[in-house]
Amino acid sequence: MKLANERGTGRSAPVNEDLGNLLSRLDRLSVVPAFAQQRRIAFERALQVYVELGNQSPLSPLREEVELADLLLYADFYPEDGQLTLIEQLRDVITEHIPEEERAWLDPLKHSYLDLVEVLPLQAGAARRGLRSIGNGRLYEIPAQSLPQDADTGSVLFTRLVREPGDPESTLAVPAGPILRLSAQDARSLYDTTGEERREMEVVGGSFELGDWPEFAKRFGHLLLKNFARMRLAALLEAVSEICYRTEAGAPYFYVMALYEHHEFSFLAGGMTEFEGWTEDPPPQLKGTAGSAKLRRFVQRLKTEISARVTVTATELFLECASQERLDAIKHTLAATFGYSLHFRGEIVQPPVRQVTTEELSGNEPLTVVVTGEEDRALLKAFLETVYLEWADRESPALGGETPRHVAKTPAGRDRVAGLIDEMERCDVGLLRGGRAAFDYNILRAHVGLC
Repeated sequence: MKLANERGTGRSAPVNEDLGNLLSRLDRLSVVPAFAQQRRIAFERALQVYVELGNQSPLSPLREEVELADLLLYADFYPEDGQLTLIEQLRDVITEHIPEEERAWLDPLKHSYLDLVEVLPLQAGAARRGLRSIGNGRLYEIPAQSLPQDADTGSVLFTRLVREPGDPESTLAVPAGPILRLSAQDARSLYDTTGEERREMEVVGGSFELGDWPEFAKRFGHLLLKNFARMRLAALLEAVSEICYRTEAGAPYFYVMALYEHHEFSFLAGGMTEFEGWTEDPPPQLKGTAGSAKLRRFVQRLKTEISARVTVTATELFLECASQERLDAIKHTLAATFGYSLHFRGEIVQPPVRQVTTEELSGNEPLTVVVTGEEDRALLKAFLETVYLEWADRESPALGGETPRHVAKTPAGRDRVAGLIDEMERCDVGLLRGGRAAFDYNILRAHVGLC
């Protein structure tokens, strides 16, 4: 998940001293109170993905993304309230002396833009390194020491290059500081995605005159930053989806679960024996479970490992697996086979909360996370508390479609409800998974007035 790894992606190149001084002046000008609203607008545009996600964002912008957004503000942003651009304000200022060495960089900076440039082969002994824009093929030559040491030939830099003062057609340029290094594949994806947006804008606007690459990148460089952020987010989500969760014993950890109620044990258990690809697996003989005659387990294997499990008890069916896709597929099969015999009560598809760093997600192999027994019980407890929250007032197939609270109003009914809860307690899923009950069934007894 390289795009989410700050240490692997971002670099800051040394900036020409005079250009750096000029950028500092522009920065001071951008934070004056009169320009605050326009600065906010510019940053919301350039860092749109992070702004929209707000506190829910699983990623923060890389330092280099923020610095590239700064450069967009300095050189590309046209204020929406009629103010001059920052470069125009600085160029026309008469209250502050600006050395000619710095002024010489005003025009090159004004005409610079964000670009995706491919690193060309190194020429032996050369003091400069060649780059080529993948947008229009323009060639650049930058000081060799400005290039990140790990920028291999063929890799792509997402940066802003400023041509050196003098001949506007010269290939000589310098980086404006921040550099984001991308693989050729990621850079092409970023370029193509932005190109698709460009074509959509042209179609919607009824005009195919957004100009060549330099003009487009100058006006809409914020789209490159937005799409880079989207790629980082997609890379993170993909890496998270590939995390391999394991139990302490090394078996696949089933954090995806669904619970059903029923009153047809023989029908369901017999039907499961006919499911293709499923085999019966003896349930663990633990204290309490041995007292339940109605308890059968069925497993589905992928190669040598169990990939899903269904437990059928006297009144419940519990489905466990390791992905939402597999859960949905099995639920569809259960519904098609057993129909209204199953009464869906709830599901959980989120793994245990665990802080995982972007560095851990950046390896070439999927990350393996071991879930402890305590974490498992906490997950099960939270799930069952949610599922059983309205159990007392929900129609129960085991009670002929009546609610436990209503049935428990008579002496005979109290015995029926008590027996039902006792059976649920004997086959608690936490007991079956780890040898310890995950839910306090006295809560259900209290809900219906049994204790």
